[in-house]
Amino acid sequence: MKNLLGQSDDQTIANAIREGAFLVDVRTPAEFASGSVPGAVNIPLNDVGARVAEFKNKKGIVVFCRSGNRSSQAKSILERNGIKGVINGGTWDHVASIKQGL
Repeated sequence: MKNLLGQSDDQTIANAIREGAFLVDVRTPAEFASGSVPGAVNIPLNDVGARVAEFKNKKGIVVFCRSGNRSSQAKSILERNGIKGVINGGTWDHVASIKQGL
């Protein structure tokens, strides 16, 4: 399943977080308000294409959502717009658990 969604392994996500990655929750504002990764910003999937400029010049980017589906789509949108180094972190609670373990 991880390969299908294009998710990276936990070590890659952990390294990106350690290096100060831009953490982006692509769920809706209501979902984000119910809990997310500490330090993450909310850029809903439907807004990612219009907000590409916010991703430029970031050292690393980890996108995540509820199931990994929307983050996979966000990663594709960003890559099509020339943003490199985007990691699909999968679910927000998975990324939060990795960050908490650092």
